[in-house]
Amino acid sequence: QVQLVESGGGLVQAGGSLRLSCAASGRTFSSYAMAWFRQAPGKEREFVAAVSRSGGSKSYTDSVKGRFTVARDNAKNRVDLKMSSLKAEDTAVYYCAATKGFAPWNSGTAFDYWGQGTQVTVSS
Repeated sequence: QVQLVESGGGLVQAGGSLRLSCAASGRTFSSYAMAWFRQAPGKEREFVAAVSRSGGSKSYTDSVKGRFTVARDNAKNRVDLKMSSLKAEDTAVYYCAATKGFAPWNSGTAFDYWGQGTQVTVSS
């Protein structure tokens, strides 16, 4: 089992940058594929980015490609989401998720463990 805690959210102007972090408990972090999802008010949760157990394989939803970068540090039990060129439509609660399952990882149903979320608000 793994517990996830996100941090790094906040208020930023359009065009700005933020880095979200997800700290994981436990000694088996490297056995989990990790992902970021987000949910805006009145909308369904959507996939943002995922990274494989080794960090060698990454995937992104089309709307964030070229702007967001996901990376993990297995020695520190952490996965980050670096966000740049932020837009108002990136405003959402961002969630970190973990799974021992296999790709594809672009569906929330593939993930067993979730953090509590961190709010990102982009002002236009």
